[in-house]
Amino acid sequence: MKVPRRKLYDLVHRRPFSSTPRRREIKHLLELPDRIHPSYHGWSASFQEDMVSLLTLAETKGNDLLSLRWPSPPKKILLVKKENTPETTEAVLEFAKYAQHSRPPTHLSDADSMSRHVHSTYPSISFILEPAPAYDLHNLLPFPLYTIPREITPSSNGVPLSPFLPQKVDVTATFGGDGTILHASSLFATTPSVPPILSFSMGTLGFLNEWKFPEHKRAFRELYMSGAPSSRHSILSPEQAASSPPVSQNAAHTIISKEGWPPTLGASLGSTRAARVLLRNRLRVAITSPDKKIITPPALHALNEVILHRGASPHLTHLTISISGRILTSTSADGLIISTPTGSTAYSLSAGGSIVHPLVKGLVITPICARSLSFRPLVLPAEAVVEVTVSGRGKEGVGVSIDGKDQDMRVGSGMGLRVWGEGVGRKAELGEEGEGWMGGVPCVMRGSGREGASGDEGWVGGLNGLLKFNYPFGEEG
Repeated sequence: MKVPRRKLYDLVHRRPFSSTPRRREIKHLLELPDRIHPSYHGWSASFQEDMVSLLTLAETKGNDLLSLRWPSPPKKILLVKKENTPETTEAVLEFAKYAQHSRPPTHLSDADSMSRHVHSTYPSISFILEPAPAYDLHNLLPFPLYTIPREITPSSNGVPLSPFLPQKVDVTATFGGDGTILHASSLFATTPSVPPILSFSMGTLGFLNEWKFPEHKRAFRELYMSGAPSSRHSILSPEQAASSPPVSQNAAHTIISKEGWPPTLGASLGSTRAARVLLRNRLRVAITSPDKKIITPPALHALNEVILHRGASPHLTHLTISISGRILTSTSADGLIISTPTGSTAYSLSAGGSIVHPLVKGLVITPICARSLSFRPLVLPAEAVVEVTVSGRGKEGVGVSIDGKDQDMRVGSGMGLRVWGEGVGRKAELGEEGEGWMGGVPCVMRGSGREGASGDEGWVGGLNGLLKFNYPFGEEG
């Protein structure tokens, strides 16, 4: 008996569900639906009050952070990991498997039956990675990953993800240290709307990281359920509520709300179900020509700092600094740092700059080894426009670094930088068209639903525990 060619192929190449190529493929990022945009609101005494005052952005008494509200559950997660570290690779795999699947029924043994009965803990979650880690990890996960396929970009230096991410990513999860957060932020450097960042401390310092990886289930649950209705009758549609019989605890997760949330996931989160968000202000940076025109549109955004530096040259830079159109001073130095409050505890601090709380809307100017001992660091309002003009550098120009990455373009004599604070708030309040929020990098903090909780805990703890603020001499910590 002659076996049909197609059937013979199926028999030879049949594999169990866990290793099916269909499930382990790389898919193009643009196949995903568009991004879900959250909103941010001031905290109120109760969830009901907050729902009544959704258009109120005033921060309420007892809390200096904002609460995050999803209109429907987030579904597209960008995973960003520290390179060449097995620990972060294992963490990404564990996090992805947790968010994608729950435990399958124990009485099923057949692989095909199991595939039909897998219950999603978080329905319809999709994961986006940069090309290199996507191709490294996709064979280790039983579901597709999204990126720019190699057919389009033969190398990791080909077509970048950055132009596509702002329209597709709902949430960014980082696994590493402060540098990993900066890298994740840089992927959105050209857009005013950055998705919330959930950061896990797995790096060298971790001053900006809020969560430890063993907390990843709790952390993601708080983020995912933020803004979900808190009662069964508000979760179900009126038709569902009238017709649905009582369900057991084991079967409750099969009910999905009219907005898409599984109601039992947030049972332990209290009535508010709102994640706390710290909006970290960024700087906008543009290189200008000798006639003061911007020559690098669109302006880039910096979460930490922008630096003018002499690079490999042994000579000092000669810079003229203006603030909002008025000349402040000229200086000869190794360079100049203009940092955000978030970046005030990084290179600026090492160069003698002030420590600024991340909720302060301002920027810090710090010289790098200035020839004059009287050039001290300055803290300016975020609305100030700082222009730095280069003189006397010859053909090689001055190097520019944004959040630790050197830019391709060098700044020659007569050219300069224009730096100003990013506007943060509702588009209508900032004079922009459309609805929604723009500006800032939303970082998910601990303490979902805790009234009176402050945003200072992590920052103060970082100053004391990591930076050893006012650490006494001759005593053990």
